[in-house]
Amino acid sequence: MALSKDDKDWDSVLHTHGFTELFFVVNGKGNFLFKDNSHAIKSGDLVIIPPYLEHTEQSIRSSSLEYYVLGIDGITFLKKEQQSTEQIFCNLKNTSVFTDIFSQIHREAHSNEYGSDMICQHLLEILIIRIIRLQNLIPVPTHNTHMAKECAQIKQYLDTHYADRITLDTLTQLTHMNKYYMARSFTKYVGVPPMQYLNLRRLDASCTLLRDTDRSLSTIASIAGFSSQAYFSQAFRNQYGITPFKYRQLHSRNSDFHAN
Repeated sequence: MALSKDDKDWDSVLHTHGFTELFFVVNGKGNFLFKDNSHAIKSGDLVIIPPYLEHTEQSIRSSSLEYYVLGIDGITFLKKEQQSTEQIFCNLKNTSVFTDIFSQIHREAHSNEYGSDMICQHLLEILIIRIIRLQNLIPVPTHNTHMAKECAQIKQYLDTHYADRITLDTLTQLTHMNKYYMARSFTKYVGVPPMQYLNLRRLDASCTLLRDTDRSLSTIASIAGFSSQAYFSQAFRNQYGITPFKYRQLHSRNSDFHAN
C-alpha cells in the first residue's frame, strides 16, 4: 500500500505485478498507459489492473498526479459483460468516502500499533465490497500459474547467461515485472533470491572448470562471470569452505595440472 505523487518530469516504464492493483487518483490529472492504448485519468478515478497486464501512469506536467496504489492477492474482477479479465476504469462519485478508506488503510498499513493488520483486512473487505456494489463487478479468484512461468523464465535465463553482467534491473527488463515483487516471487519459487542463485550458478560452473581444465584462476573467474579473481576466491571459500586452488587439488581429474 503506497501513497505516491508524481511531481517531476520522468519517463514512465511499463511493468507488471503478480497481483491485482487498485490505483485511486486523489489529485491531479494524467494518463494511464497500457502497451497498446492509454486512458485519461483525474481526481476520483479508480483503475483496476488485473495481474500481469503491462501498465504505467504519467502526469500532465501542470497537474501532477497524487494517488494511492493498493495490491490485492488472490482476486481480480470482471464486469458482467466481460469474458476475460482486463483493466477497469471507473469514477467514484462519492470520492470522499473512498479517499477516507484508502487513507485509513494506508495509515494502518504503516502502523505498528496493536490490531493494525486486522483493521487493514477489515477495511480492505469494506473497500472491495463497496467497489463491487457500486460498479456491479464479479470477483474472480486468481492463481499463480503465470508467476511460476515468469520465475522459470528467469531461472532459465540465469542458467544460460550466468557469465554475463546481470543485475536485478536486467531481470526486470526481461519480465517487465516490478523489481522487488519479482525478487520476492523468485525467492519463493526457487528458494533463494535471484542474485544469490546467480552466484551459486557461477560457482557451480567454476567447479567444473577447476576439475576439468587447467585454466588459471583468473581465467576461470572471468569465464564464470565473476568481476575479479579476488571476489571469486572469496565467494568460493564462503560457499565451500576451501579455496579454489585447494578444491582443484582435491578434485582435479588431471594430476598434471599446474599450480596457479
